[in-house]
Amino acid sequence: MIRFRRLWVVDRLAEIANRLTDVSGVVGVCLGGSRARGTHSPDSDYDLGLYYRQPLDTAALRRLAAELTGGPVEVTEPGGWGPWVDGGGWLTVDGHHVDWIYRDLDRVHRVWQQCRAGQFEIGTQPGHPLGVYSHAYVGEVALGRVLADPGGELQALREQTRRYPEPLREALVDNARWEAPFILAAARKGAARGDTFYVAGCLFRAVGLLVHALHAHARSWLLNEKGAVRSAGELTTAPADFADRAHKLLSALGTTPDTLTAALDAADRLTTEVCDELAR
Repeated sequence: MIRFRRLWVVDRLAEIANRLTDVSGVVGVCLGGSRARGTHSPDSDYDLGLYYRQPLDTAALRRLAAELTGGPVEVTEPGGWGPWVDGGGWLTVDGHHVDWIYRDLDRVHRVWQQCRAGQFEIGTQPGHPLGVYSHAYVGEVALGRVLADPGGELQALREQTRRYPEPLREALVDNARWEAPFILAAARKGAARGDTFYVAGCLFRAVGLLVHALHAHARSWLLNEKGAVRSAGELTTAPADFADRAHKLLSALGTTPDTLTAALDAADRLTTEVCDELAR
């Protein structure tokens, strides 16, 4: 029964993807997220990346969404969900949650060129407290499963991006090696004042830097914050207890200078160990 359902879902997603590429502006469709990486749970959504070029026929997308779901669905214009997530729609198809997520294909190509030059940026986006790292666009292609790609452009890009660019690796590692110690040093003033809010923010930022650097050091694409500490802890280059120690930094900060300083002392030790590994 499970095998039958799995085959049915695969066939249904392929059908939806093919119909999406019939919409003007849609170049190709990828399955992304945990479903593509094989790390999903039974109730995980199906994330479909709609790679497009303007003009995108959103009216046709709305009609298709209504046909698939049996009723009207809010499907945004490009940019409707913010500058980095872009836009799309949340559908329920045959009892399954299927998310359409826009990706401007020309922008993805530009980000790929920046990655190869060792450049990245971090954008502010609702729902992403650490910010969206631009190279996530490339990682989505590298880790995704191409479902529909009439012109072969997505598959060609996927083949290119599966090899992590050394300039990006060096840039992320170098950034963490200077900024993580710097922001932890800055947090000391907040600790002395009992400013838990500021110290917590600095710790979150420092751990985020280390997590991105560890993934880059291992030439492994990291897409966002969800599960990032656990994922970093599973890398062979991370300290054996990295995930546990990183989570404990934020689990009981307290509100006194003594407890906040103790947390920063532990963060300094962890950062030193990680930075030593990154220097190898």
